[in-house]
Amino acid sequence: MNLQELVRPNIWSLKPYSSARDEFKGEASVYLDANENPYNAPYNRYPDPLQWVVKEQIEKVKGVSRENILLGNGSDEPIDLVFRAFCEPGVENVVAIDPTYGMYQVCADINNIEYRKVRLTEDFQLDVDALMKAVDAKTKIIFLCSPNNPTGNAFPKEEIIRVLNGFGGIVIVDEAYIDFSDKGTFLSDLDNFPNLIVLQTFSKAWGSAAIRLGMAFASKEIISVLNKIKYPYNVNQLTQEQALKVLANADQVKDWVNVLLNERQNLVEQLNQLPYVQKIYPTDANFVLVKVGDANGIYNKLVEQGIIVRNRHSVTLCEGCLRITVGTPEENKTLLDAMKAI
Repeated sequence: MNLQELVRPNIWSLKPYSSARDEFKGEASVYLDANENPYNAPYNRYPDPLQWVVKEQIEKVKGVSRENILLGNGSDEPIDLVFRAFCEPGVENVVAIDPTYGMYQVCADINNIEYRKVRLTEDFQLDVDALMKAVDAKTKIIFLCSPNNPTGNAFPKEEIIRVLNGFGGIVIVDEAYIDFSDKGTFLSDLDNFPNLIVLQTFSKAWGSAAIRLGMAFASKEIISVLNKIKYPYNVNQLTQEQALKVLANADQVKDWVNVLLNERQNLVEQLNQLPYVQKIYPTDANFVLVKVGDANGIYNKLVEQGIIVRNRHSVTLCEGCLRITVGTPEENKTLLDAMKAI
């Protein structure tokens, strides 16, 4: 892969903004370089623009060098960055599965990039041949969400490898739900595929959706390009501090995941006993996609009782389906009691 041929020419030649914290690295007794207010320490100071301390802790947990990590304001920021780095507006295109996470198309539309959808099979499996047929000389990126949202299933690793080997552009594997799957992450494959970007997040297994912290893992060369175009202080100090607290508590996260996996199994077993449940799709995530027929009616009845699930009836291949997140044992019991009474 020739990265320069994939990156937009203006981005490749771009001279990035250099902040005060980029120009001076280290510790000093007096900081008079960034026009900061000298009062209200430590929040009067700009945060580390490259979040090195947080990345060092992520390196220990994920086994990926800090130079191979980009941190963003949720996963949505790195998703947007790859459009701006690789896709020429109004000229080039990206390919994605359908249905999948809706933010890929939103970012494509914002950046004026053609978004080509390739429908999954009826049982939500990846059709690699159809995916590759949608690719042409102007295709820069393929998006694969695995485990996928809203379907819940992870795709076989060998099928994703077929895509990585068969496509000369960037392949993004969004692993937001990977902690709930036994299929395995692609983080250990970064050295094997220079065109691979893996996305993960603190929003799911790490229980930290509110801090808005996403992770992109890729080659040092790709991370360098993305760092050129991200905003200088994209991850604030409060988020970095909370991320360090969460990372220091990794054993608790494993316990949460184990509880949720047990609750997921119980939820599936109980939902299968309801007469109006037509199908529960296999899941590798912290949610289940349930075909109930009258999705609108059941959704509204649950709302009346203060129970909110996600109505996916209007999504491709998901007619009549509700997406139900696995909650605490108490929350799941409340849901099941309400659904049994419908």
